[in-house]
Amino acid sequence: MPDPATLTATEAARQIRAGTLRPEELMEACLARIAAREPQVRAFAYLDPEQARRAAAVALPGPLHGLPIGVKDVLDTADMPSEYGSPIWRGWRPRADSAPVAWARAAGGVAIGKTVTTEFATRKPGPTANPHNLGYTPGGSSSGSAAGVAAGFFPLAYGTQTAGSIIRPAAFCGVVGYKPSFGTINRNGMKIMSDSLDTVGVMARSVADCALFAGAVLGFDLGNPDARPDRAPRIGVCRSPTWAQAQPETVALLERVAGALERAGAVISERELPPSIAALTTAHPVVMNNESARALGWELDTAREQISEGLRERLEFGLSRNATEVAEAHAVFTQAQAAFPAATEGLDVLVTPSAPGQAPKGLEWTGDPAFNFIWTSLHVPCVTVPAGEGPDGLPLGIQIVGRFGEDREVLAWAQWTAAAIG
Repeated sequence: MPDPATLTATEAARQIRAGTLRPEELMEACLARIAAREPQVRAFAYLDPEQARRAAAVALPGPLHGLPIGVKDVLDTADMPSEYGSPIWRGWRPRADSAPVAWARAAGGVAIGKTVTTEFATRKPGPTANPHNLGYTPGGSSSGSAAGVAAGFFPLAYGTQTAGSIIRPAAFCGVVGYKPSFGTINRNGMKIMSDSLDTVGVMARSVADCALFAGAVLGFDLGNPDARPDRAPRIGVCRSPTWAQAQPETVALLERVAGALERAGAVISERELPPSIAALTTAHPVVMNNESARALGWELDTAREQISEGLRERLEFGLSRNATEVAEAHAVFTQAQAAFPAATEGLDVLVTPSAPGQAPKGLEWTGDPAFNFIWTSLHVPCVTVPAGEGPDGLPLGIQIVGRFGEDREVLAWAQWTAAAIG
């Protein structure tokens, strides 16, 4: 019998329903993985194995029955600390679960622990290492969630994205990441930084796992991405306005993926984004940093010295933008979002890089969101799937992007893409 910790969430759920796997057995398998590797990977901001065992034993019936879930530590939990990656909030115990955690538990999921986030899901990295090579970053800000899924600590995890914090770490760690259309998963009880951007999403070992998890939380069916579609997709290969930042391995990857998709039957065309969307390269940092500074008003007023220097600089940049600059940046968002449907006319999805290259070496920087922030600003759904290895044997991902609200279709074509590229 295979180690239960290696099962996909969909397979573990099937076995639990069939009575051939108990939630307690799955939890013990995950805890054994954690005991063996957590001292090196350091994915958890909080973990109490006995608490996790008790929760598994009383997990509610439902689509997520008994499945361990890593919870990014910007989502409140009533029975665990919520510290948001900041010393300012050390030891904080909320009274209530955030909406994503509450609905996951209602669907039978088991919150195994809180996963490491960068400071307020923005700047200073935590201690988490990439499980594929401990000398490299797992990405951020959903560092512990991506690393934990990759290491077999839990089959499902929550992440959040303001620029690239779901897609990039998932790609760096060789797992699947799904950033839904903006507002799809309720953010109540999240430590929000940018009201116009912050999006709750999920990570797992397969696209079907992501559809299972998000669908269970939302209470509606996101389809079965493993089902074979009745036709091949129409795919636009999009290098995006930040293509100059692509590393050699990403340049080669996109060419290889496009060839594989065409051989599998996809109708492939090149697709450039119009200037109205390219303008997000300057508008995104204005909106993100201005809103983040406003969101951290209490922390800036009462504990400014406990905010890292790097984050203070970005907050000061945001506060220094005048009303006209902020309004113009928001206008760019509105214009770009309105232009995106026409930019993808005649296509099912875009295929574009998940990150500039493989995970950077060292743990002091979580990588550049150059290939993510545009899609986050557009509020559209994105999925990254594993797509090979970089020059140091670290995972690479490829990103599938669709139109707002077409999450079910994007998940289906993401799985088609994953199967086509092998």
